[in-house]
Amino acid sequence: MILGLYKKKNIKEIMTRFNAWNVFKNGLNGQTGWSRQWRDPEPKENYEVVIVGGGLHGLATAYYLAKNHNIKKIAVLEKGWIGGGNAGRNTTIVRSNYMMPGNREFYEHSLKLWENLSHDLNYNVMFSQRAHVVLLHSPGAIDAFARRYNIMKLTGSDGELWNLDKLKRKIPHLNYDNVRFPILGAIVQPRAGNARHDSAAWGYARAADSLGVDILQNCEVTGVTRKNGSIESLQTSRGIIKGKKIGFAVAGHTSVLWQMAGLGNLPIESHKLQAFVTEAIKPLLDCVLIYGPAGAAHFYISQSDKGSMVFGGELDWYKSYAQRGNLPTVKENGECAMAIMPCLGKLRLLRHWAGVMDMSMDGSFFMCKTPIANLYLNAGWNYGGFKASPASGWYFADLIANERPHKIIENHNLERFEKGINLDERGIGPDPKMHG
Repeated sequence: MILGLYKKKNIKEIMTRFNAWNVFKNGLNGQTGWSRQWRDPEPKENYEVVIVGGGLHGLATAYYLAKNHNIKKIAVLEKGWIGGGNAGRNTTIVRSNYMMPGNREFYEHSLKLWENLSHDLNYNVMFSQRAHVVLLHSPGAIDAFARRYNIMKLTGSDGELWNLDKLKRKIPHLNYDNVRFPILGAIVQPRAGNARHDSAAWGYARAADSLGVDILQNCEVTGVTRKNGSIESLQTSRGIIKGKKIGFAVAGHTSVLWQMAGLGNLPIESHKLQAFVTEAIKPLLDCVLIYGPAGAAHFYISQSDKGSMVFGGELDWYKSYAQRGNLPTVKENGECAMAIMPCLGKLRLLRHWAGVMDMSMDGSFFMCKTPIANLYLNAGWNYGGFKASPASGWYFADLIANERPHKIIENHNLERFEKGINLDERGIGPDPKMHG
């Protein structure tokens, strides 16, 4: 009788939707009732919108184009597999402690989207609001972060200033006595935390697919054909694909596609950022912890749901497309870990990798139209890419659909340096200095 009832309805929707009933039912039938999470379609010749880049930003853009703007024929082109690029090569931190106009509102919107994302996508992205704690090492740092967090509170976000006594009560097992840089207190965003990177990627892929988006994996763009000031077609490893509108969302490889399209240089440099994972241990750290004064050290650490300590630090300050680590950075991050939490000293390092970062001159992103009439750019995410994913997709979809930037991102264009607009979030990206 139950099977007969299912036959009368859309069986794919019923069998693939995650809810308590379907989890229970499939637990009884050997998990045989689940369909694949998204289709593996053949490319169509023409689309309304083609998004190049199947990472979190590209998938989120496709999802919101379909959901918010009711665009039907959308393709996402990914040169590898979903979750195999930068989407799976980060330390999964989510926060909105930004200060500059445009950035402030953008990242707060992103955090609010994260807070409801599992329900929106019907997929557990494992978002854990465990707090983001920045240690303060000087009176100047206290003043600077107090200003930042006052701006956050005045614009509808959250933030707290902890003195040293409160910090010791909250996180008693830090090295307070012999640490390299003295600790005077901390600034905290309680709503911040972590999410699971591959769950977010798979959740967006699954949700976009359910709205009719074609997700084309192993589909690398190898050439761009232009005609009359527009992109006529994309040459890919799976054939020629045409789209009325084209969006680039390829992070550290933006410059490669930009030059492939016959454009000049971008104010972006590609650097690698390394991350580390240890063996699992019992619960030790229930927040995201940031250590080191700007210019002297930069280190961040949290504990995964599996118990591993996940940490990272500064960029490798030479330009590279590599996705592998190196020993000097292992040493630097190991020294920071030992300085702030000596109890980590006997842990074994299990995994070590690098993601490719597209660094802008002022540490803020680009989301704008380009000199090519039907080409739109999403790039320059610096340290902010993972946490920005939901809002990035939301605003990029809005830009592509409506042919104009939302007022929140209106200064995040390629011309801002010519106009003297410098969205400098200190500690997030390099300064323009003499770059012109």
